[in-house]
Amino acid sequence: MDIRTGPPSLPHPPGRGRPVPEAEPELVRRWRAESGELVELLTRVRARYGGVAAFHHGPNRTVLVTDPQAVQHVLAHHPERYVKRSHRARLLIGDGVLAATGTAWKRQRRLLQSQFTGTGMRRYEQRITGAARTTATRWAGYARTGQTFDVGEEMRRFALDAIWRSLTGYPLDDGTERELAAVAAVAAALPTLPADVTDAQAAVAADLARIDAVARHAIDAARTGAAGPDGPGLLHVLTEAAAERPEYTDRLIRDELVTLLVAGHETTATTLTWLHLLLDRHPAAREEALAAGGEGSAQRRRAVQALVHETLRLYPSAWILPRYATEDDTVAGHTVEAGTDLLVCPYLTHRDGGLWPDPERFDPGRFLVPDGRPAHPGAYFPFGMGPRACLGLQFALRESTVLLEHLLPSHSPVFTTTPAGAAYGITVRPAGPAPATLPPATA
Repeated sequence: MDIRTGPPSLPHPPGRGRPVPEAEPELVRRWRAESGELVELLTRVRARYGGVAAFHHGPNRTVLVTDPQAVQHVLAHHPERYVKRSHRARLLIGDGVLAATGTAWKRQRRLLQSQFTGTGMRRYEQRITGAARTTATRWAGYARTGQTFDVGEEMRRFALDAIWRSLTGYPLDDGTERELAAVAAVAAALPTLPADVTDAQAAVAADLARIDAVARHAIDAARTGAAGPDGPGLLHVLTEAAAERPEYTDRLIRDELVTLLVAGHETTATTLTWLHLLLDRHPAAREEALAAGGEGSAQRRRAVQALVHETLRLYPSAWILPRYATEDDTVAGHTVEAGTDLLVCPYLTHRDGGLWPDPERFDPGRFLVPDGRPAHPGAYFPFGMGPRACLGLQFALRESTVLLEHLLPSHSPVFTTTPAGAAYGITVRPAGPAPATLPPATA
């Protein structure tokens, strides 16, 4: 992963805080050589030096933040001091809300925020349910025929259908699905692309062209005012904004559309894939969720949501959040100088044994009993925290819950093989396919 760095830090301001403990360069070099993975390096730095610790990534100093108090300070209390600079996915999402900064980000977020809370979310209930029913029908067919399928691909297909219906008002058709496979292809390639922007664009030019063609077609359709079977979609909100806001050019609408496609399906698909893999290893958790209450009951829904939350604890949607200090500050008693790069890491905070007893154990009950999870808000933040927390948090939780309510009563995948581990890119995803079959439906 490319950790972007800034200019040399300013002189240490006297009397503000104690220095951030720093891993010895020789140890960092040895750990990097042994593991070859950034996550292993960060795990060792956190374990040895604590929840606010520094290390050198090449010639540059980076501060790792996992302590809940420090997390809240950086992400929620002082986001103006700790900013995003260049989003890793900018090549794909352009100036969409995930990559935007400053005034542009505030304008774009304000327009979209109402779509993902309260009344806005209710508008998408029918669309999410439609995508879940389509998936359940497909799984019933797999159960009848014994066909092998890939659970990860199925989860991507569902999540893409749900967000496509929400954006356009139309169910996802086979042709659009084939073309939008380019979104996942570019997202997966991002961590390995050349550092030079021109070379990186050239490497994925064909996939970007496919994405742009789908976006143009969808934007043109929204402009005609023709609504899909489920009514106007979120894309209509963007095209209508262009009539009053000149900044909403065709290019920005395209960037927002692709941003919502990426954020609206990749993270949800990954979470649901992990959840099925976890249930394969812990089948009692499925039975306990179903036994919590009858179909459609609040008790069952709460138990299903606990399955999702515990999966997000182990595999958070945003596993690492880079930030850049714009001014000198004190974080959890430690001095952080202007110009410092920070890595806030939900993945490690969620696996801190001082916060979460037996942290590697899959235990949805943590989210069902009083005092089952840490009280500090900085101890659990799978979608980030503060003003730049994921806009689609409620959408992602809702679609995950609705799909599981449709699938869990009747279907429990039997995996042919399971991925050996995790791959750490924009998301933390299973490192390989997850082929499975379905026994005949049990209900």
